[in-house]
Amino acid sequence: MELKFDYFYDWAKKKLNLDLRAYKQKQLQRRITTVMRNGGAASLEEYSKLIEKDANIKQQFLDYITINVTDFFRNKDIFSEFERIVTSDLNPKFGPLKIWSAACSIGSEPYSLGIIMDKNNLPIKGKILATDIDEMILTRAKEGSYKETEIKNLDSVDLKRYFVLEKDLYNIDKNIKKMVEFKKHDLILGRYGTGFHIIICRNVTIYFKNEVKDEIYKKFNDALVPGGVLFTGATESIYNPEKLGFRKLSTFIYEKV
Repeated sequence: MELKFDYFYDWAKKKLNLDLRAYKQKQLQRRITTVMRNGGAASLEEYSKLIEKDANIKQQFLDYITINVTDFFRNKDIFSEFERIVTSDLNPKFGPLKIWSAACSIGSEPYSLGIIMDKNNLPIKGKILATDIDEMILTRAKEGSYKETEIKNLDSVDLKRYFVLEKDLYNIDKNIKKMVEFKKHDLILGRYGTGFHIIICRNVTIYFKNEVKDEIYKKFNDALVPGGVLFTGATESIYNPEKLGFRKLSTFIYEKV
């Protein structure tokens, strides 16, 4: 039976405020088909009704589609280069830094930023803004509790300094937790703030169509101050940074011109 994806996309936009047409379609449709069958539905019409009725099925769908895979200091060598740029360039240039961690998932990236700022004694402007489309994942991020696999990139000194081990979970230090403010935000449909010195958005735009990806990068550029930086994921090189208002500072790190 042929699945009615157009129907499902219209339904998702209306009922979930989720723009599924922005995603790369082959990959997305495979994922929707898998999660639909796992939910016990034979058609997308039936699956949409199940999502509306059952909060657990709805959350299962959102978790599966919005892909929450991350850990602290992911791609550690790239994060080290980012830390060097923050300490040697951005802080001397701007002073207190206004920071946004977009599509923050379980919170490991904004908390990683908090650790960088704390260990280098760098001031931040207000709090680190951390946003994601998934409200359930934001709830988990606010808890700040992590499995051993999610903190594997931390060295022993930082692990001892910034985490407390309780019942096989590593709980982030309360002072780091206080540095971060979590909010719901949709990168495709939501409004963007302004005046940021740092935006970090990693391993998310790879799931979007190229035109949607470029539109997001343009919005990030508008949200940054001149000289501010965008830090992307290790599979997300921007091949035309000049057209989007950036210049390449380092691998996966771009400065607003």
